[in-house]
Amino acid sequence: MSLSLAQLFRAAVMIAALLGLAALAPAARAQVNIDINQGNVQPLPIAIPSFLGQGGDAELARNIASVVEADLKNSGLFAPIDHKAFIEKITNTDVPPRFGDWRIINAQALVTGRVVRQGDGRLRTEFRLWDVFAGNQLDGQQFFTDKNWRRVAHLIADMIYERLTGEKGYFDTRVVYVDESGPKDKRVKRLAIMDQDGFNVRYITGGDELVLTPRFSPTSQEITYMSFGRSEPRVYLLNIETGQREVVGNFPGMTFSPRFSPDGQKVIMSLQQGGDSNLYAMDLRSRTTTRLTDSGAIDTSPSYSPDGARIVFESDRGGNQQIYVMSASGGGAQRISFGEGRYSTPVWSPRGDLIAFTKQAGGKFAIGVMKPDGTGERILTEGFHNEGPTWAPNGRVLMFFRDQGGGPKIYSVDVTGRHERRIPTPGFASDPAWSPPLN
Repeated sequence: MSLSLAQLFRAAVMIAALLGLAALAPAARAQVNIDINQGNVQPLPIAIPSFLGQGGDAELARNIASVVEADLKNSGLFAPIDHKAFIEKITNTDVPPRFGDWRIINAQALVTGRVVRQGDGRLRTEFRLWDVFAGNQLDGQQFFTDKNWRRVAHLIADMIYERLTGEKGYFDTRVVYVDESGPKDKRVKRLAIMDQDGFNVRYITGGDELVLTPRFSPTSQEITYMSFGRSEPRVYLLNIETGQREVVGNFPGMTFSPRFSPDGQKVIMSLQQGGDSNLYAMDLRSRTTTRLTDSGAIDTSPSYSPDGARIVFESDRGGNQQIYVMSASGGGAQRISFGEGRYSTPVWSPRGDLIAFTKQAGGKFAIGVMKPDGTGERILTEGFHNEGPTWAPNGRVLMFFRDQGGGPKIYSVDVTGRHERRIPTPGFASDPAWSPPLN
């Protein structure tokens, strides 16, 4: 059996191992081939009945299953089946389901689970993933938590995603962004952080100073961002877990777009001096700063390649904003964008295969991707004002912000461009940045 999903996953995924909980299925082996044809995405039909729970935990069990279902659906690669179509009612997760009942409704994968309250008050959440047509268990695991049940749901979704696609999931992650409130001419901007699906929002700065361009470290739950207080603009490091904040450095002139190196040991940024803006890298251990460009132009928005060997950035050295790539140590830069319009905010994919960008042409702002040599440019979405792409840690989904006149809002789109949705936030939101996986 062959399913066309997207030209984004490996051509064949062997699904035959028995993992996690007790082995309940027969020794049959099945091969599910996921053929990858860009632009012809056929989501995998999957059934996710409500998890079982006793007493006051029954609603919580249903909520966990609902979050798992939403995560998988929002990826664009899975098509959860309507619960009204279910024939079998799952009452015991310790026995195999009646696979024939699930084949009738064309479910190709099935997820069952339960929540059990432990004697110490903790919740134990179990799930099993079944290959319906082969009639065997593919995966299973249990998680213990005191209260963070949403994270348990994201972890389960990650395991299912990885088992059925061969790719790492991205659901157990967070996004930091700039929350915006108040009148348009007097916006209060503060840093906020949320789960990747828009839940569990909390604010991490108070709004008494202007904050811009938050960026996560790829190795830790730490961010770097710009702050404009009463003194000169400063670049800060902030530990999300402890709340500890420190100044990276006080630089003369304006500072823009700080971003971590892949190993988290450096911050690269743009410093404006006079009419020019050049790129600098600061070693966070020694606090030494190295100048990387000296072009007499505006060089900004630098982003490292995943191996740390190269940098992509935007520059107007050729007359208008375009994208360039150079060695991480500086030197000659190669222009890679040659389409009509202006290119900005380039960000290298964690996979290394693509560079995302903002493109302005014909009165529209587009979010697109191209290969690191500039070939294969594709526009994923466009509109009145789209800007600021950020990659999910598996390199398969982007977030960005869009302002259609009322105020900015955050959206996500996958790299096929077919699956776009708005991420809910309490107020206006801009400049999202995706975290590395929490686990």
